Amino acid sequence: MNPPRRQFIRAGLAMAAAVTVPGCRAAGRKFTIAFVPGSIGIEADQGRSIELASKHGFESVEPFGTQLLKEGSGRYVDALRAADLQWAAARLPVSLRADDAVFQGGLEELPAVSRALRGAGVTRVGTAISSYSEELNYLDNFKLHTNRLREVGAVLEDHGLRLGLEYLGTKRLWTRSRHAFVHSMAECLQLIGEAGRPNIGVVIDSWHWWTARETAKDITKLTNSQVVSADLNDAPAGIERDDQYDNQRELPATTGMIDAKAFLDALLQIGYDGPIRAEPFNQRLDDMDDDSACQATSAAMKKAFDLVG
Repeated sequence: MNPPRRQFIRAGLAMAAAVTVPGCRAAGRKFTIAFVPGSIGIEADQGRSIELASKHGFESVEPFGTQLLKEGSGRYVDALRAADLQWAAARLPVSLRADDAVFQGGLEELPAVSRALRGAGVTRVGTAISSYSEELNYLDNFKLHTNRLREVGAVLEDHGLRLGLEYLGTKRLWTRSRHAFVHSMAECLQLIGEAGRPNIGVVIDSWHWWTARETAKDITKLTNSQVVSADLNDAPAGIERDDQYDNQRELPATTGMIDAKAFLDALLQIGYDGPIRAEPFNQRLDDMDDDSACQATSAAMKKAFDLVG
């Protein structure tokens, strides 16, 4: 990267700080309650997402890279500031596990989407790593993901964006097919290390942290710079951990199966300053109208956040 490019990115980071740096929060926390409509069964574009997030007491909102690219970001950044909201993490518009043609197509479109995200002040992008494969054994899958992450990470790094990888610890997922793949924090960190891009870190979901039988100590071994985004959920009561279905969860702090306090306190301890979303995959929530789903999610998140400290 030549000096002018570095200067451009530093200037962009300074601009983003004006949009994304949080103020003081209860218990000294810096992380935010993120509104991600698809995670709670809501279909909403960028404008509607900002509106709902503001109305229901969320603190950050998912940015939609493709929409920002097509429509420009100016009015959405203005709306974000007016509502005193921050950007959460965008979804990576490239499939790491697709066939070569689909992956290359996504990679070719990534620079334009990255410019749109960065221009809006977004700094975080996330994606999940599938924990199984029918075709590739662990080693071959590891090599594939390493190579692809190097390419994706380079594009995002050139635009001042960080990439978070979410590992999927649910046992029913990683045992469902012929070959298991990355399904723990340790394996995810190993993959990140092999990819060798400084802008790649983890997305920690309390669900997968719990199903992978990890503890608060695992989180406190991380640094804030290693955690790009986080998810907070609870689990249905009365079901053994290894028997849980990934797509049947509960809103945070509702059953007590997952220790939300331990999870959030650990993030507080490392100074995590990013978004935390609820991703319950809950049919009751999906059946609600938009306002009711937002209200229920916001209330559950605030209940969990009140446990911090």
